[in-house]
Amino acid sequence: MQQTVVEHIDRVAEDVAALTLRSTAGALAPWEPGAHIDLSLPNWLTRQYSLCGDPADLDAYRIAVRYDPLSRGGSEYVHRFLRPGRALDVSLPRNHFPLVPAPGYLFLAGGIGITPLLPMLRSAVAAGLPATLLYVGPSLDGMPFADELRRSYGDRVRIVETERQGRPDLDALAAVLEAGTLVYCCGPAAMLAGAEAAFPAERLHAERFQPVARTFGPDTPFEAVCARSGSTVTVPADESLLDALAQAGHALPSGCREGVCGSCEVTVLSGEPDHRDGIGAPEARMYACVSRARSPRLILDL
Repeated sequence: MQQTVVEHIDRVAEDVAALTLRSTAGALAPWEPGAHIDLSLPNWLTRQYSLCGDPADLDAYRIAVRYDPLSRGGSEYVHRFLRPGRALDVSLPRNHFPLVPAPGYLFLAGGIGITPLLPMLRSAVAAGLPATLLYVGPSLDGMPFADELRRSYGDRVRIVETERQGRPDLDALAAVLEAGTLVYCCGPAAMLAGAEAAFPAERLHAERFQPVARTFGPDTPFEAVCARSGSTVTVPADESLLDALAQAGHALPSGCREGVCGSCEVTVLSGEPDHRDGIGAPEARMYACVSRARSPRLILDL
C-alpha cells in the first residue's frame, strides 16, 4: 500500500467530488492511462476509482467520486465525511483498460465514465495523434471536467446533453471512422450496448462499472490447493473462493466482489477455472470473488 493524504476535495459537477491524494512518503507508483487504484476508507471499506490526473505527476493521484444514493458506504463516506488532511492508504495502480497503440482514437464517455478517458485523451493529444472525445450526459451540471475539457481541447471534444439534444447517433460515427482508429468507451450500460452494436468488436475497448449479467451452471464444491503453504481449502457450493480462502487464513485483497476490479486476482497453476469475471481473465489467472472451478481441484500460487 501507499500512504497519501487528502490535499484537495473539489466539487467538479453535481454530486461529483474530485480528490487530490498527495504522497506522504516520496514518489507514488507510476501508472498509465486506464489504470485504477483501491482506496482504503476509514469506514473499513475498499473501493476502486480510475486515475484521472496526469501520469507524469507522481507526487499526487487524482480520482473522482460520484455520490450514489444507493451507496454501499463508499461514495457516501467520501461525500459526507471525508475532509482534506485525512490520511488514506491506496494500492498500487492496476490496469485492465490500457491504451493500445493506434494511429488514432475515438473516446466515448458517459457521465463519470469520463475518468479513465481523461488521461487517455491527454496522452493521445500529446503524442500528436488524431483523437476526439464524445462526452454524453443528461446535462452539463452532472458532467465532471466538462469545462476543463473545453478549455484544453477545444473542438476535439463534443459534449452532448441528452435532455436537450437527445442521444448521439453512434452508427453515424461508426460509418465515418477512419481506418485503424480505435474506440474507447466507458459509461453506463446503455451506452456500452450502443457502442457494441455500432462498432466492430475488434476496434472497441470498453470498461464497465458492473459486470454483464450472465447465466452459469450450478455452483458445486471444489478444492483449492495452496501450493506454497501446502494447505487444501474446501470451497462449498454456497461460498466464494475468496471467502473460503480468507477463513483458511489466506486472505486476498478484495474490493468490488463483482469480478470487475481485479484486486483478488490469483494465479492458477493447475486445474480448470470457471471464469465468471467481467474483465476477461487469462486462463492461468482467476478472480476469486466470483470465479469457481470446472475441475474438482485447483492448484493456486498461494
